[in-house]
Amino acid sequence: MTPFPTLDLLARGGTLALLALWSLVLLRDHARVPAARAAVAMAAAIGAYILAGLLLATARDTLAALVCDVASVMAPPLFWLFARLWFDDRNRVGTRNWALIGGFALLPLAQVTLIATTGHVSIVIWSLVRVGMVGFGLAGMWVAWRGRASDLVEPRRAFRLALILAIGGFVLWVNLLEAGRVVGNLMPLARMPTQVAIFVVILTAVLGLHATRSPELFALPRPQGFFALSRAGGPVDEPKPTPAESPLTARLRHVMGHDRAYRAEGFSLTALAQLLVEPEYRVRRAINGELGFRNFTAFLNTYRLAEVKAALADAAQREVPILTIAIDAGFGSLGPFNRAFREAEGMTPSEWRAKSLVDSGIG
Repeated sequence: MTPFPTLDLLARGGTLALLALWSLVLLRDHARVPAARAAVAMAAAIGAYILAGLLLATARDTLAALVCDVASVMAPPLFWLFARLWFDDRNRVGTRNWALIGGFALLPLAQVTLIATTGHVSIVIWSLVRVGMVGFGLAGMWVAWRGRASDLVEPRRAFRLALILAIGGFVLWVNLLEAGRVVGNLMPLARMPTQVAIFVVILTAVLGLHATRSPELFALPRPQGFFALSRAGGPVDEPKPTPAESPLTARLRHVMGHDRAYRAEGFSLTALAQLLVEPEYRVRRAINGELGFRNFTAFLNTYRLAEVKAALADAAQREVPILTIAIDAGFGSLGPFNRAFREAEGMTPSEWRAKSLVDSGIG
C-alpha cells in the first residue's frame, strides 16, 4: 500500500472530477468535432485507469474492476486517434486505422477471457498489450511533433509540446510502472506520486483549455476545394476579396494563385514568408484568420489538388501520366499525392480522371 493513502485517494478523486469537467466542456463547445469526441473517449480511458487502480486493490474479481482494467489500456490508441484527428485536421480516419485499434482492443479482451476460463494470465498477450501501448503512445507523440511547423492555429501550437510531454509521458510512465509491478515492487512505491502528477497534468490541461476557448481550437477542418481552378488549367480563379481583407492576404492570394508559388519543391511556410517579405507569424495569421486554413499542408494541397484536377479533366492532357501532373503541381512523390487526393475526393486520381472525362462527354 502507498504510505499516503489519503493523498492518493484525493488525487484520484480530483483527477476524475477534472476529467469529467474536461469532457463536459468539450462536449458543450465542440460536440460535432471528431477530434473533440476522441479527446473525450481518451479522457474516459484515463479515468478507467484511475478507477482500476482502486478496484483492483479492493475488489479485484468484480466485473467493474475487469471493465476498468480493459478500458484503461485503450488510452494510448485513443491518444493516437485524437492526435491524428486534431493535429492532422481530419474529419475521419480510414478503415485500416480503425482495424488497427480494433485489433489491439481484442488483446485485453482475450486476456480477460483466458483469466475467466482458466484462471491464468498469458504473458504473451500481456507483453503484446504493453508493446502496443508504447507503440501507440510514441506514434501519437510523433504525430504531434511532426506537424508543429505547419500548424496555423496559435492556441493549438501552444498545446503541442505540452501534450507530447504530458499525455505521451503518462502513457510511457504507466507502462514502466506496470512492468515494475510484474518484476518487482516499483508500482507500490510510485503509485502515489504518479497519481499526484496525473492530477497536476490534467489540471493544467483543463486550465489551458478554459483559458483558450477560441472557436478555432477545435473547429471543423475546412472542406477541400476552397479555391477553384479554371478548367483550362490557368491561374486560380480567386473569390473576390472581402472589404475586411488585409493587403497581406491579397498579396498572398496573388503569389499563390497567379504566380503558383506552391509548385516549388519543398515549399514551406518559411519560404512563403520570405517571398512576401513578411514575418512568419503574420503570414500564419493571415492564412488561418482570413482564409480559414488550420495547417499549411492543407493550404498548399488545396492549390495543388485544384491544379491536378483541372489537368485530369482536360481532354488535351488525357495521355499525360498522373505522376507527371502531380509533380508539376508541387507534390514531391506519388504516395503523399495519392493520400491527399483520396482524402479530398474519396477516389483515386485515375478514377477521378475517368469520371470527369465521361461526365464531360469525352470519355
